[in-house]
Amino acid sequence: MKIFICICVCFTAMFSLAQQTESVNFTRAKANLSFDMDSSKVFGLVEYQFKILKSVDSVFIDAIIMNFDDVLLNNKEVAFKNNKKQLVVYSRYVAGETYQLSFKYNAKPKKAMYFIGWNNEAPNQIWTQGQGKYTSNWLPSLDDTNDKIEFDLSITFDNDYEVISNGILINKEVEADNTAWHFDMKEPMSSYLVALVIGKYNKVEEASNSGVPLEMYYYPKDSLKIESTYRYSKQMFDFLENEIGVAYPWQNYKQIPVHDFLYAGMENTSATIFSDAFVIDSIGFVDRNYVNVNAHELAHQWFGDYVTAKSGEHHWLQEGFATYYALLAEKDVFGKNYYYWRMYEYAQELMDQNRSGSSTSLLNPKSSSTTFYKRGAWALHVLREEVGDKDFKNAVKSYLEAHPFANVETSDFISEVEKASGKDLTEFVNTWLVQVEFPIDKAFESLMQSTFIQEYEMVDCELLTSKCDYYLTAPISDQAKRKVISQIPDRVTSEVFKGSLMARQAIAQNVTEIPLNLKINYESLLKDSSYLTIESALYHLWINFPEDREMYLNETSSIVGLSDKNVRQLWLALALSTPAYQVGKKEDFLNELISYSAPKYGFEVRLAAFNYLNSLGIFNEQILSNLVEASNHYNWQFKKYTKNMLEELSKNPDYQNIILRLQNSK
Repeated sequence: MKIFICICVCFTAMFSLAQQTESVNFTRAKANLSFDMDSSKVFGLVEYQFKILKSVDSVFIDAIIMNFDDVLLNNKEVAFKNNKKQLVVYSRYVAGETYQLSFKYNAKPKKAMYFIGWNNEAPNQIWTQGQGKYTSNWLPSLDDTNDKIEFDLSITFDNDYEVISNGILINKEVEADNTAWHFDMKEPMSSYLVALVIGKYNKVEEASNSGVPLEMYYYPKDSLKIESTYRYSKQMFDFLENEIGVAYPWQNYKQIPVHDFLYAGMENTSATIFSDAFVIDSIGFVDRNYVNVNAHELAHQWFGDYVTAKSGEHHWLQEGFATYYALLAEKDVFGKNYYYWRMYEYAQELMDQNRSGSSTSLLNPKSSSTTFYKRGAWALHVLREEVGDKDFKNAVKSYLEAHPFANVETSDFISEVEKASGKDLTEFVNTWLVQVEFPIDKAFESLMQSTFIQEYEMVDCELLTSKCDYYLTAPISDQAKRKVISQIPDRVTSEVFKGSLMARQAIAQNVTEIPLNLKINYESLLKDSSYLTIESALYHLWINFPEDREMYLNETSSIVGLSDKNVRQLWLALALSTPAYQVGKKEDFLNELISYSAPKYGFEVRLAAFNYLNSLGIFNEQILSNLVEASNHYNWQFKKYTKNMLEELSKNPDYQNIILRLQNSK
């Protein structure tokens, strides 16, 4: 009987959780926030407005491990329960009535809000990441994406810092030490899209053709990287507004880079947060730029923020659409061949899933990112071909306009396409959305409409033919040239070096045994405007020509490379491994490499440093201390990597006791 009662209680709790959106409509939240940096705590005064749709005896707000005080309903004390997952407020709530709930709270978030650098030399920042982490870890809110609320945040913080949140900054109250920043949203959104960034920033401003303010933030030290980081931003914004056919739905649009971000970017409503690894100079733009992430997160402002999937089953309506429209924006920038190349790459990834047996339906809530993003994009690409441009665009416009600031299912979109085109899409839905395996044959039928892809497929030297030497210097696409070089690197001649930047990069990465007659040609790669090319070329030249190592190191001594310091860290490892090179500076080189493993740097920099130190077999107490600290990092991939390294090092008697002592002291 006790077991039965327990099950009933649990079922009732889950049932009430699922049903709250049917009985309560939260409409607005006003939050006044402040912070204690020593304890990494957030303090707040929050007011919620909600309307009762069905009479109930309690309402709840999700709140993970928080403390509450002064809980008031319509300005009167009210009975409540804090179960460390929710704030449950009891009263006789009457259908049709509107209520105001207010309370004070404090929390020390374990996730979703991150305090960066306050205890080390990293940039001092606070930033949030709600999707997959739950905003209710730092702001009492509603995790259900079907609850859409107008969030207006006010934040009080040190005058030396910028504060950025969703919506329009309507007022700043500057006092002796602190400033109160007041932000206003005009429309509702799901709580996972509430965003907050605090840090030291400057910004540049533009306006879209439709008059939307575009704010692009940057660190003061990165003023020379603004153009290369945000390149094509306005062009893509204007393109997407025109292509989608529905005006940008928010008051303004901000983009903010942050240190050690969990993902490439996040489409918070009107305020995209992205990894500062994408803050690059004009050379880095060639190797790794922000354009695709930029376009993807911008597309989400319509697909995900404006209309939001009701459940995981329909997640592709967000990620598939954002991926597809990002490619359309990139096609407008880089051309049709670029678009088809990316679709070809997506098809290859999806085909690999088929081969490994890991493919899933696009409507499976447990599908991989590859499925949601890339198969979703493919479904839209094929659907557009099937119904035609005009009907497809009209359907997307109708779909968005029919569900403004609301939640949607796949059938909502499909019905609009059927209505616009007059076609029965049952077969399309079964093949592209429901079927487990990706329909690779149909995908390639579509791809073969592109002569660019036809050429790429035709040019192949896995089986060496008489044409392969010709292909190396023929006027074929960069992608095809790169494929041939990777397949027959031993056939590369000096003529091949006259090719494009991409072809030369392919040489640097694939020609690992350098013939003496190509030495001068290969050395010219060290001057290319590509940090990836320089990195590969430096390593292979150092390996192949030991007698010239000093010359190669001198030539590249001032190059840092991408945000992970790819060239510099390789240079330090090679300089340390070259016995006769600048012997008096060896200690300085080692200390610099060790410094990159410290918490002040982003995890990409630290990961490279740990890799190089491991390959050199160098581990002192400082490195081990940095490694132990890294094993508690909030980025799970970095955390897993460093934990595995610690496990291996713990097997060495020389390090066992040091690691144990350091772990116990944390």
